[in-house]
Amino acid sequence: MQMKKWQFWLGVLISILFLWLALRGLKLGDFWGAMQKANYVWLVPAILVYFVGVWVRAWRWHYLLGPIKKIPTSTMFPITTIGYMGNNIYPARAGEVLRAVILKRKEGVPVSASLATIIVERIFDGVVMLAFVFVNLSELAKLTGASGFVGNIQQVAVIGTGVFLGALFVFLLAAMFPQATARIGAWMIERLTPKRLHEKINGIMNKFLEGLASLRSPFNVLMVFFTSVIIWLLETAKYWLVMHAFDFTVSFFALMLMNGIVNLATTIPSAPGYIGTFDAPGIAVLTAYGVDQATAAGYTLVLHVALWVPITLLGAYYLTREGIKWSDSLRAEAE
Repeated sequence: MQMKKWQFWLGVLISILFLWLALRGLKLGDFWGAMQKANYVWLVPAILVYFVGVWVRAWRWHYLLGPIKKIPTSTMFPITTIGYMGNNIYPARAGEVLRAVILKRKEGVPVSASLATIIVERIFDGVVMLAFVFVNLSELAKLTGASGFVGNIQQVAVIGTGVFLGALFVFLLAAMFPQATARIGAWMIERLTPKRLHEKINGIMNKFLEGLASLRSPFNVLMVFFTSVIIWLLETAKYWLVMHAFDFTVSFFALMLMNGIVNLATTIPSAPGYIGTFDAPGIAVLTAYGVDQATAAGYTLVLHVALWVPITLLGAYYLTREGIKWSDSLRAEAE
């Protein structure tokens, strides 16, 4: 959970670079004009739709954890929001470990098993994001690419698809053949780690494999994929609703493409809250569709804030209500 200082500052530098790329040449007068003319009433339904998506995320996590312990979605929802709050304010997606630790405290689920399900979530999210890009490759081919971000998206999508599908294949194999995976893992642990740590690492590995149990059923895999598609379509719906606050129109498919590219870009290390890595590709995609830079920048900024602030505030509320503080004892549980 603790990052080295150089990693933190590297993320900050990357964010500054992306912000510079996004905002160079921007006329501030035009930008403020676009912001002033925006109809912010559209943020209300947009935020409501987003929270429906967060509820579906909690249901998906409840589904992944089902073979380990049946936990109601109503219990998972607050923990899910706390995790997304942690991702927004702590570096290195620390919120993922935070929600695993809180789930252990509340429900006794081992952290390693929770983290296995969370990694599975991220793999399916990546697959869906790449699917959004691939579905819109014909749209992508029409774009000018003048913004500098669009030209290599096809190549990045192909490489990314290989990475995510490869990871999914490995996890499916590990889930289907847990005993063979455990033997291979134990063999590697014996040869690559100090003897005094063998028992502890083997224990973590076995709990991690327990967390993959939901992948042993083809029906479960299809349901996790289906819910992942619903989650990201709901998030795209938020993009579409926020668009109505501004003076431009692009298709829902264009926003699917933007959603896919933006969220893949946020996997790049950055300052907390995905500053820059969210904004630069978002503005780039919209300007490639012919939206003027000032309007694209205003829309992307408002969208970013609308994605960041509500879930962060709700997560902070639930964290406070649980009486949990980001303390040394919490860090110790995460290690």
